[in-house]
Amino acid sequence: MIYKDQLNREIRLKGTPKRIISIVPSQTELLVDLGIEQALVGITKFCIHPHQLRKEKSIVGGTKQVHLDKIKALEPDIILCNKEENTKEMIEALESIAPVHVSDIDSLEDCYDLIYSYGELFKVTSKALEMISNIQNERERFQAKITKGLWPKVAYFIWKKPWMVVGSNTFINTMLKEAGFLNVFEHETRYPEIQLDHSCLKEASHIFLSSEPYPFKSQHVEELRNHFPNKTIEIVDGEMFSWYGSRLQKAFQYFESIHSK
Repeated sequence: MIYKDQLNREIRLKGTPKRIISIVPSQTELLVDLGIEQALVGITKFCIHPHQLRKEKSIVGGTKQVHLDKIKALEPDIILCNKEENTKEMIEALESIAPVHVSDIDSLEDCYDLIYSYGELFKVTSKALEMISNIQNERERFQAKITKGLWPKVAYFIWKKPWMVVGSNTFINTMLKEAGFLNVFEHETRYPEIQLDHSCLKEASHIFLSSEPYPFKSQHVEELRNHFPNKTIEIVDGEMFSWYGSRLQKAFQYFESIHSK
C-alpha cells in the first residue's frame, strides 16, 4: 500500500501498521484518542498525555534526539514524525529502520488532514471523521460567541534568556487568531528574540506566557508586571495553542475561558 505524508513523500506499507513509534507528543495523544493505543510500542519522554503512557510504553528519547538502537529493537512498522518538532537528520536516520510519516502543520485544515490520514493509515476512519466533526463544531460554537472587530492585541512569549515570542508562519499564530487575539509580532517570522523595550510590546494589551516550552511561573508574571503595569499578563496553557491533534477538541472551550476572565 502506498500513502503520502504531509510533505508529499510516498510511504510504502505492507499492511495496516501494528507496531507504531511516535516521536511527537501531540500525535501520541491523537493515536490514543483514535483508539489505537495498543499499537503504540515507542514514545518520547515528552509524551505526557495520557499520563500513564510513559509507564507502559518504551521511551526512545526526546523530540530532537532519539536512541536509534532502541527504536530498531522495537521493530516498528511505521514511525511518526513532524517537520518542526523533529530534525531532518533524525528523520533520515529513522528511514533506515522503518517507513517514516512526517506531518507538517500550519493551519486547522492541516490538522484535519493529519487526523484523516491517521484514520486511513490505521483503519479508524470513522473515529477520525467524528473527531474532525467535534473540532469543527467547537470552532463554530466559539466563533459565534466572540465579538468581531474587538480582538485584543497580544504578545505570546515562549522563552526567557533570551526573551522569545511567536511570530507568523507558526501554528501558534494560527491558534491565536482562532482564539480571537491579534498577534503584535505577526509581521515577524517564526520565533524572534526580542528585548522588553521592543516597540511592538507597547501595542499589546495582553502578554501571554506559555506553559511550554519554557516553564513560565508566577514570578515571571510579576517580573513582567514591573515592566508593564497596565497590561494583562497571564500564564496560558501552551498545549491548547500548540498541540494540533485531538487536544483541539478542548481548545475552544479553553479560549472561551480566557476571554471570560
